Amino acid sequence: MKIKIGLGYDVHQFAEGRDLWLGGIKIDHTKGLLGHSDADVLIHAICDALLGAASLRDIGYNFPDTDNAYKNIDSKILLKRTIDLVRSKGWELSNIDATVCAQEPRLNPHIENMRTCLASVLGVDVDDVSIKATTTEHLGFVGRKEGIAAYATALLVKS
Repeated sequence: MKIKIGLGYDVHQFAEGRDLWLGGIKIDHTKGLLGHSDADVLIHAICDALLGAASLRDIGYNFPDTDNAYKNIDSKILLKRTIDLVRSKGWELSNIDATVCAQEPRLNPHIENMRTCLASVLGVDVDDVSIKATTTEHLGFVGRKEGIAAYATALLVKS
């Protein structure tokens, strides 16, 4: 059995007049995240982890923000296309481990819904998707409530 690990990172700034999408679910908040797509920072980090592990470059290469086909696209669609690309190369997802860094909003009440949503899109068991949330103790752009960052690792296996 062969295994590969990928690391993903993404960041988006807050913006007025946008919905906040994280982990495929809409979260009630006064601001959303700015981006070409729906700016789901967690899904984008997971996509990069999956693509990196499979040596398929990154989300910007595969789904460029210069292409209007991706304007305001639901990031769950990008995640589904990503896992399909990974599987087309003979890889299967073992697990995802992700951390969202946000001073606000409080994410703990939403984590189980995010896990369920992402597992469904990825076609894996919910126990194969781990999501953690943390603050930055008021340090940096996250601590100043200017945006959200996310990190993800993906483990792929090939029999």
